[in-house]
Amino acid sequence: MQTITTFDNTAEGWERSLYAFLAEKERRSGSRRTVEGYSRMLQHFFASVGKPPDRVTSPEVFARGYGIGLSGKQPSSVTIGARLACLSSFYRFLIRMDIVASNPCDALERPRVQVAPPRGLTADDIRRLLAVIPETPVGLRDRAIILTLTLTGRRRAEVLNMTAGDLTQEDDRIWYRYRGKGNKQGKRELPQPAYVALTAALSAFERDIADMAPEASLWPSSAGDRGVTSGTFYGNLRRYLKAANLPVAGVHIFRHSAAKLRRDAGESIENVSRFLDHSSLQVTSIYLRRLEGEADASWGKVAAAIGV
Repeated sequence: MQTITTFDNTAEGWERSLYAFLAEKERRSGSRRTVEGYSRMLQHFFASVGKPPDRVTSPEVFARGYGIGLSGKQPSSVTIGARLACLSSFYRFLIRMDIVASNPCDALERPRVQVAPPRGLTADDIRRLLAVIPETPVGLRDRAIILTLTLTGRRRAEVLNMTAGDLTQEDDRIWYRYRGKGNKQGKRELPQPAYVALTAALSAFERDIADMAPEASLWPSSAGDRGVTSGTFYGNLRRYLKAANLPVAGVHIFRHSAAKLRRDAGESIENVSRFLDHSSLQVTSIYLRRLEGEADASWGKVAAAIGV
């Protein structure tokens, strides 16, 4: 590959290009975790291959993409695909910046990904999970988080980042603002069982939402207004799942569960897609405009199914 003469073809120049790529990736995706994952993969790849990007060949990409990683195990098709997608995305950025002329990933055939079985907890699973959560302040808070995740279908960060200022009351309904993936923002109805559980948790921590600062977390902890961390909640969730004899899973399982429960309650695939903000950016923007400030007519069926 040939670089243009104006590019600073030094280690510092390539490092600046990597930072620029990651900054653009974060702006487009709105996900810090995605950026951190890309950063780790790219830095590990170029440190392992020992060459700057303009000297990397397709066979070297193949060897690293399909090679055994830090775990010492053969990579899955998903892992291989993620490695190649990360590298290819970086090279497409370099091409747009006129830093390199071609993408060594283009010559490689991507692995065929095995489709994973559908995930998500059933209504009975959710009831069993809720039944093992203790009636302590921490337990009441975690119960409120689980109900909010399940009944709203929002992502982990979208729920855990909620603050007192995100809630409003209009026409006898409670509404919440959220900041979604790609920096999308929206406003949806907060289902009543989630709000009741939330106020009960706040009361257990001797807090009243009416007196809380707008920036205060809705999920109290010993850390004060910052609220519970993702790691702490995940650790608690693992214990609850084990106590309920359910498979250990990540917090994202509740987004899958929300979709499954809506579908089981009779919602169309199109409505579930709108509910989750899924699809292309263009279609999603249409869905967001249609749902903005729209009452949620389906949470009642899901709440009844999980017994709240």
